[in-house]
Amino acid sequence: MNKKWLNIPALIALLAAIAFGSVAPAEAAPATSVSNKQNFSTDVIYQIVTDRFVDGNTANNPAGSAYDATCSTNLKLYCGGDWQGIMNKINDGYFTGMGITALWISQPVENIYSVINYSGVNNTAYHGYWARDFKKTNPAFGSMTDFANLISAAHSRNIKVVIDFAPNHTSPAMETNASFGENGKLYDNGTLLGGYTGDTNGYFHHNGGTDFSTLENGIYKNLYDLADLNHNNSTIDTYFKNAIRLWLDMGIDGIRVDAVKHMPFGWQKNWMSSIYSYKPVFTFGEWFLGTNETDANNTYFANESGMSLLDFRFSQKVRQVFRDGSDTMYGLDSMLSSTAADYYSVNDQVTFLDNHDMDRFQVSGANGRKLEQALALTLTSRGVPAIYYGTEQYMTGNGDPNNRAKMSSFSTSTTAYNVISKLAPLRKSNPAIAYGTTQQRWINNDVYIYERKFGNNVAVVAINKNLTSSYSIAGLNTSLPSGTYTDVLANSLSGNSITVGSSGAVNTFTLQAGGVGVWSYTKAATAPVIGHVGPLMEKPGTTVTIDGTGFGSTAGTVYFGTTAVSGANIVSWEDTEIKAIVPSVAAGRYGVKVRTSGAVDSNTISNFNVLTGEQVSVRFIVNNATTALGENVYLAGSVNELGNWAPASAIGPMFNAVIKSYPTWYYDVSVPAGTAIQFKFMKKNGSAVTWEGGSNHSFTTPASGTATVTVDWQP
Repeated sequence: MNKKWLNIPALIALLAAIAFGSVAPAEAAPATSVSNKQNFSTDVIYQIVTDRFVDGNTANNPAGSAYDATCSTNLKLYCGGDWQGIMNKINDGYFTGMGITALWISQPVENIYSVINYSGVNNTAYHGYWARDFKKTNPAFGSMTDFANLISAAHSRNIKVVIDFAPNHTSPAMETNASFGENGKLYDNGTLLGGYTGDTNGYFHHNGGTDFSTLENGIYKNLYDLADLNHNNSTIDTYFKNAIRLWLDMGIDGIRVDAVKHMPFGWQKNWMSSIYSYKPVFTFGEWFLGTNETDANNTYFANESGMSLLDFRFSQKVRQVFRDGSDTMYGLDSMLSSTAADYYSVNDQVTFLDNHDMDRFQVSGANGRKLEQALALTLTSRGVPAIYYGTEQYMTGNGDPNNRAKMSSFSTSTTAYNVISKLAPLRKSNPAIAYGTTQQRWINNDVYIYERKFGNNVAVVAINKNLTSSYSIAGLNTSLPSGTYTDVLANSLSGNSITVGSSGAVNTFTLQAGGVGVWSYTKAATAPVIGHVGPLMEKPGTTVTIDGTGFGSTAGTVYFGTTAVSGANIVSWEDTEIKAIVPSVAAGRYGVKVRTSGAVDSNTISNFNVLTGEQVSVRFIVNNATTALGENVYLAGSVNELGNWAPASAIGPMFNAVIKSYPTWYYDVSVPAGTAIQFKFMKKNGSAVTWEGGSNHSFTTPASGTATVTVDWQP
C-alpha cells in the first residue's frame, strides 16, 4: 500500500514487430501466453514503481503542477515513467540479462488527477494507489493499447506481468468537504457510481480512520483519509469481480493485492474463488508485519484465503541479520523453520528485501556485500523472490518518497546485477531451488550453510556474513554425490569449489570473509515428485496444475485423497506438468498425489482446499450474545466453509466494535452461493465451548452479490 504523505510476443511475427517497434498499433494486440500462471516458483519477480522507471513516451506526461521533469524537486509528483519505458527495457534485454522472468508493475488503473496539498507539499497519484476507475488505465502510464503492447512485449521474452491491485479504497476524501481531492469518487468505465460525501448507496465505510489497534478496526475504518470501500455492498462486490476480469482478459499473469489486512477475509476469499473460476493466476497479498512480529491472522489468511502473501517475516529477519546486524544466523534459521511449519505452502510466499513502503535495503555508505549476500540468500531460498527496482544498482533511500526515487542506472556490470543473473536461472535449471525442502547443514553466529533438496536434485549454499573474518568449515555433511563442485557464482562473492566424498561429507574448506558459495547438482528423475499444485483452492470441475518431475510422458492417475482422476479428466500430462480436473468430492482438505502409468506413486501435497461451489460473501450478525471475560463468539454451520459444525473449525472470533457494537457480533464469511445452509453460534473460551440453544438457524445464500443475515442469540 502507499503510505503517502506518511512519510504512502509469432501470436507471431507481426505482433513481435509491433511489440519491438517504436510505433504503437492502432488497436490493442492480443497477448500471447506464457507458461503456468498459477506457479511462480521458478520465477524471479522484479518490482517496478512505473512512474520512477523510464519515461518512454513524453507525450503522456501529466501537465502543470502534477509533473516534475527532473524528478528531484518533489518526489511526490509524477516523474514520467510509463509502460513504453518498461517495454524499452524489455526489448533491450535488461531484464532477461538479469534473469528476471516476471515484472510487478504499479496499479495500472485510472487514478485521480487532483494535486493534493498536505502540510505545504503537493502530492499526486504517481504511485497508483488513489484509484478512481478500476476499469480504465492511468493515462500517465499509457492507454489500453499500450498495456496490451506491454503484455505482448513481455510475453515475447517469456516474462510474466503482475499488476498491483488495490480494492480496499479509492482516493483521499473528507466527509465534511466534498471538494477535497476528488471526494473518493468511484467510476465504472467512465460512469460515476458515487463519492464519499452523501454516500446514500453505502459504497464506502464512514467509521473514521483506523488506529490499527485491532484487526476489526483496521478493516472497517479508513486507512488514513483514503475512502474505504464497503465490500458487503453487492454493487462493490460485483464491480471488483468484473474489474479484475478486465485485466485478466488483457493477459496478466499475476496479481499483487494491496492492503489485504484491511479488507474482510470472507470477501477476499469469495473474490479469489471468482478469479480462480475464471482465469486463475498467481495472487499474493500485502499484510505488513514488523520486526520479529508474528500474527496468527496473517498465517490463517495465507493458509485459508486462496491467496499467498508477501513474506514479511522473511524480509524483516533478513534485514536484521544482513542489513542491521541485530540478529545472527541462528535467528535466520529459526525464521526459516517456523515459517515452513506455519505456512501450508511456504514456497508460494513472496520473499523480498525491501519495497516501496520500506527503507531501501542498501544503506548509504555501507558495504555492498551485505546486499549481495542478502540477494544470494533470497534467490536460493524457499519462496518466490521479488527484487525491488534499483536494488541491482545499489539505490538507497529511507522513507516515502526517498525509497521511490528515479531509477538511477541501467548498468549490467554491477556485482549485484551479475549475482542475480547467475542465481535467477537456477530456479528453472535446478528444481531443488524452486521446490525443495530446506535443511540447515552448518551454522554459527556468522555462517549459515543450508541445503535445498527435491528428488535427486540438490543445492547447497554457504554464507559468511562476517566481512572481516573467514571460517574453516569442517564436518559439513550434505546430500551432494561425490565429486568436485564449482561455485555457481564463479567466485564473484569470494566463494570457492568444494570436494565431496562418497558419503556426502565435504572436505574442510575456508569460507572467506563476506563469502558466498552456491553449489548445484541436478539429475534426471527416477520417480515422480510433486513440487507445486496450484491454485490450492478450487471447486469441483475446475482445472488445477501440478508441477514437478518424473511424471513420465504417458498419462497416469491423479488422486485427490482416495478419489482417482484419470482419462478425460486429465487435461494434459507431461513429464514435468499435469493439468487435471478437480473431482466431485465433498468440500474439504485433500492430499494430492500422482500415480504414473507405471504405477509409481509420488509424494503427497497436503491441504488442497476443495470448495463446496461458487462463493459469495455473507455478513452474519447475532444480537444479544453476552459473554464472560475470556469468551468470544464464533459461527459454525452445515457446510465446509462454516466448519461443518466442528468447533475447532468455527469462524471467528467475530467482531463487535465497529459495524455493530457488543453484545451484537458480526463477521463477513465466504459461503457457497445459492445454497440452503444451517448455522449456529457458540461461545468459546480456550477449549470450553458453549453452543446457543434452540433450533438451527436457516438461510439461503444469494446466487450472486452479497447478503446480510441477522438473528438473535438463542438462550
